[in-house]
Amino acid sequence: MTLIELDGITKTLKGQQKPRTILDGVDLTVESGQSVAILGRSGSGKSTLLSVIGLFDRADGGRYLLEGRDITRLPERRAAALRSASFGFVFQRFFLLKHLTAAQNVAMALVNGQGWLPRRRRRAKVMAALEQVQIAHLAKQRPAKLSGGEQQRVAIARALVRDPRVLLADEPTGALDTETGNLVIDALLAATERGCGLILVTHDRDHAAKMARVVRLTDGVLAPVLPEPAAPTVPALPVVHS
Repeated sequence: MTLIELDGITKTLKGQQKPRTILDGVDLTVESGQSVAILGRSGSGKSTLLSVIGLFDRADGGRYLLEGRDITRLPERRAAALRSASFGFVFQRFFLLKHLTAAQNVAMALVNGQGWLPRRRRRAKVMAALEQVQIAHLAKQRPAKLSGGEQQRVAIARALVRDPRVLLADEPTGALDTETGNLVIDALLAATERGCGLILVTHDRDHAAKMARVVRLTDGVLAPVLPEPAAPTVPALPVVHS
């Protein structure tokens, strides 16, 4: 099933001396359960593209389909409701509330996004989300007691608790060491096994290589990254017996 289909998306940055094209005819399709990495230099427009996909920003031109529905010109109020219902967001900064426990931070997404839920149902969804990222045992800990990687996994659980159709991650490992970053990427990829689409913006080519597809944004144009050719094999020399 096709979750996202972008066709000829354009975006121009205005308000400066000279308008600058950020997105120039971007085409992108993401299927259910598929993971896509977006590479590109700083300032190339990766975060802008993610904002357009997540309905935080609007494209100037082109067409945007979500699960076959044209949402290109969706009014802001309806866009906000759709953003809450269909998307989960993970950023480089964790944005956790320091005075709340891990479970309470995750529960905030339900309060803000799904209205009132019975307490038992809310707790079950929160614990299931924490279990998905393998930190249910830290549910009662506050952020100050958690490592950077554990805090990011709380943030991922917060994004997953509303059962989003699409997970958008903007440099989620930028502040983490390599080992911890790998754990976070694995947690994100686990969501795709349940049918969630994942779009990862990253500078890390190793993390990008774990995704099903890798694309690069250059001068506003999105293009697939071809796999590097394998190194040529050197044939073994015959063994000569004297």
